Amino acid sequence: MKQLTSYARAAGYLNKIFDLLNGRYFESALSRPVITIQSTPRAFGSYTLYDAWSVDGVQGMREINIGAGTLSRPIENIVATLLHEMCHYYNDCNGVKDCSRGNTYHNLKFKELAEKCDLHIDHDMTYGWSITSPTDALVEFCVEHNLTEIRLSRNDGMALGGTGAGSTGTHSGTSTGATGRKKSSSRKYYCPCCGMSVRATKVVHIGCLDCQEPLLPAA
Repeated sequence: MKQLTSYARAAGYLNKIFDLLNGRYFESALSRPVITIQSTPRAFGSYTLYDAWSVDGVQGMREINIGAGTLSRPIENIVATLLHEMCHYYNDCNGVKDCSRGNTYHNLKFKELAEKCDLHIDHDMTYGWSITSPTDALVEFCVEHNLTEIRLSRNDGMALGGTGAGSTGTHSGTSTGATGRKKSSSRKYYCPCCGMSVRATKVVHIGCLDCQEPLLPAA
């Protein structure tokens, strides 16, 4: 696929990933929200508890935002952030209140659904069960669908870490803790001739059948 270096392509890619996650974890029950890419201080993503968008002032749509300064993280962490917000979306659609304290403290109801969706959830003293990282199963999902990194990222300093913070009417979460960027759990290999690339969750020895060349690990 073409490299993800433009805003329009990155936004379209997030919608594609939403559809894949929706099918895998929610039986495609979620209508597609408006997925935005904006700076979100102290949070990697957010979900609105109201129809932030509308079509012709009638058809309302929720919003999921992915922090603009976090897009260059490993793709499995971007996927984990999007899936985190989709869990909020699913709970909201089903009348489950998964946050308290001004919609910032993630309770056990959030943790329960998130863990069913192949997310690893840790506790934060301020934001509850909010610290999110991908499990091996979610990494396998990324490998299965050959999801690749988004190379575009806004220079606002968010990519290195931070815990989730929320505001009234918004759920926010993270996909790494406050200590910094989470190392990728997958490995990328490429063909030195045609450039074809694949991902694997462990060290493998594979080749390109078209070029008859062994795949090399990406730096």
